[in-house]
Amino acid sequence: MSFSLASFYHRVTGFVTRYNYQVKSSISWDLTPLFKSDTDPHIIVIRQEVEKVAQAFINKWQGRSDYLSDPVVLKQALDEYENWAKEYGLYDREILYFHLRTCQDQLDSKLKASFNQIIEHARKLQNEIQFFVLRLAKVSAKQQALFLDHPDLKPYHHYLEQLFKQAKHQLTEAEEKILNLKSEPSYGNWVRMLEEFLSQEVRIGKTLPDFMSMLQTKNKLARDQAAKAINAILKKHAPAAVHEINSILANKKIDDDLRHFPRPDSASHLADDIDTGLVDILTNSVASRFQISARWYTIKAKLLGLTKLKYHERYIPLGEVDMSYSYNQATELVGQVFTHLDPEFGQVFSQFVTHHQIDVYPAKGKSDGAFCAPGSLVLPTYILLNHTGVLKDVLTLAHEAGHGINNELMKRTQNALNFGSPLSTAEVASTFFEDIVLQKLIANADDETKLSLLAKKLDDDVATIFRQTACYLFERELHQEFRKKGYLGQVEIGQLFQKHMAAYMGPAVTQSPGSENWWIYWGHIRRFFYVYTYASGLLISKSLQASVKKDKTFITKVKNFLSAGSSQSPQAIFADLGVDIAQKTFWETGLAEVEALLIEVESLAKKLGKI
Repeated sequence: MSFSLASFYHRVTGFVTRYNYQVKSSISWDLTPLFKSDTDPHIIVIRQEVEKVAQAFINKWQGRSDYLSDPVVLKQALDEYENWAKEYGLYDREILYFHLRTCQDQLDSKLKASFNQIIEHARKLQNEIQFFVLRLAKVSAKQQALFLDHPDLKPYHHYLEQLFKQAKHQLTEAEEKILNLKSEPSYGNWVRMLEEFLSQEVRIGKTLPDFMSMLQTKNKLARDQAAKAINAILKKHAPAAVHEINSILANKKIDDDLRHFPRPDSASHLADDIDTGLVDILTNSVASRFQISARWYTIKAKLLGLTKLKYHERYIPLGEVDMSYSYNQATELVGQVFTHLDPEFGQVFSQFVTHHQIDVYPAKGKSDGAFCAPGSLVLPTYILLNHTGVLKDVLTLAHEAGHGINNELMKRTQNALNFGSPLSTAEVASTFFEDIVLQKLIANADDETKLSLLAKKLDDDVATIFRQTACYLFERELHQEFRKKGYLGQVEIGQLFQKHMAAYMGPAVTQSPGSENWWIYWGHIRRFFYVYTYASGLLISKSLQASVKKDKTFITKVKNFLSAGSSQSPQAIFADLGVDIAQKTFWETGLAEVEALLIEVESLAKKLGKI
């Protein structure tokens, strides 16, 4: 994958779920390894260094063509390019710093301005330096074969493979510059506009994330009140959301047409280093088993004493378990589980905690949700949480720390051009560690508590595998319909959304009035065709967990996977683990495990006289 602003920016942004919050004592990031403050004079010094090193590379190589024919010269050029990417990149340090600061305070216009300014600088620098990879990608097939077979270029083998695959979709240098420059006004600004509209909504003292969290309470009055507020907020912003989604759909179509991608999701698969046919096998396999999720909701409705669940009632917790965890308790539990799995995992996690690389509690203006921001090969990993003390917060900590461990292990083995996991593998690490922590909780529980935890696990599996696949299929049809018609209205989008949600929920869940607008807050679909990775990640991690249970020494292979980065294709990396993700039977095995969990929950509920 070529080094780009888009690839770096994706590494430093992300989110998982949304939470209720109350302001608590602060445990915030220590950002001093990046900069001392928002006005640190060193910011300008580093910026000038970035530009000096980049310009030296540009001056040395822009007028030359020998690196396009001589493997020895190419090795020298790639070494210098890799060193720039590692130490400086596209203002990596400054982008990471101001991204994190804006996440801490979304209401500070000065921070937003600083972030937007450095993004603009990065875009211009990318335009200046991208000649190197664009020209390299366009060499003849004969020259490509020579480079791929040359022993000196082995450290960059897969990087070059990916460059050559991308070549047929790349435009001229001048055209690529134009696409880079227009991406913010034609895409980024639209997405941020809607996000900010939603983030500014406050009703009865609560925000949209507050109301989303309230859907998981057992208090029916509170749940219904939350759903009513959510519906009102989304309805209010639906006209803007319709314009926003049509605009970014149009922008995506223009880009895909210019690059000659055959399908709306083709560009994402290429970026993820995964074959489109393999993604189709996965999504078709999951969709063919939507009866599993539908059956779960039928059972859950019975357990709750309901004939049907309303749309917003899918995540009502079962049982009387009121597990709460302070942040200290959560870190102790996660640290113990990670250390037991492998001491190195525990050591890395401990560093995140003790070095203040985790921003813990919700606060006014802080970004909601959770993410892990690895930055680059030489920058610290940072994790954002919104910890409120509920069980899910513990699992979120494990999930994001799993990403963090993945990042740190890659740093120890990979060069800058192989650093970073494609989305097709990134979610394996996070779900692997999250599941291991949940299994620890389940193992120590009595039958009543076990039922509640297993039900929660089933809720999460259904959401991660079936719901995200339904979202992927909705997103794909959304793009297809837009490309047929040129514009999609609010009613049309709502009907399309409800069709796909009903497909995985089944008849036991009502597509309640107002739910047709719930696509509006689902930010994943603005980042285009990556939600399949949640499903694939969890199904693959189930396979890895099963192997570790059978043989504890298998954890060495898991660590090799976590260290691999993008040095091989995902399919090749998993093949080294004995996993063939190209086979339908592999995905069916994972789905059978979810069904087995469903049967276990149903049997335990009958044993306890719940149904």
